[in-house]
Amino acid sequence: MHQSFKSLAQFFVLLISINCKFCMKSDKVVLLFLIITLLNACASGPLGKKVNEPFQGNAYESNNRFFRGTGKGSSSQDNIARGKADIDAKSQLAGQVGTTMKQVADQYLGQTENEKAADVADKFQSLVRQVMNTNIADLRKMGEKKYYNDKTKEYTVFIAYEIKKNAMFRFMKKQAKTDKTIDERQREVIEEILDEEIKKADEADKEEI
Repeated sequence: MHQSFKSLAQFFVLLISINCKFCMKSDKVVLLFLIITLLNACASGPLGKKVNEPFQGNAYESNNRFFRGTGKGSSSQDNIARGKADIDAKSQLAGQVGTTMKQVADQYLGQTENEKAADVADKFQSLVRQVMNTNIADLRKMGEKKYYNDKTKEYTVFIAYEIKKNAMFRFMKKQAKTDKTIDERQREVIEEILDEEIKKADEADKEEI
């Protein structure tokens, strides 16, 4: 509850307790109504009532072992709502992978000053898009929930996906070998970077066991 609202509510409660014996019955009803209205406003807060959506919290966030993504989709048709949620979740996951690989490539370039790595970051973004457009066996659905709103006549679907980082990096390495837009010098750098990330992810798995 917002502090100012909380203080105001306490003030009204105190006011009633002090003046209650001097109030007529109708006055008491009015004051009680004001208190209930105020407390309802306090519960909602200045931005409205908080909505707890599915698949929130640490269990559905990326960490040193997993990439994770959650999605939401709404439509009057449940299959379309599900499709939107599916795309949303995979886009979020792809965005995390892309951001991670850009950071890794930039760090590699900064540490090695390897001129071969100058355009590798862009190649990684292309690889991520290719991989996410492929059916990946290691991509696991963590959960799916569907709701129907009688007022709006709409379905809302929530989906959560995860993939182990070492599995994603190995799949990207495999994809890089067959990508004809990547030349040998770029492939050499990409494989070196991915091998290092695979090693880190494998070590994280071992620590968890």
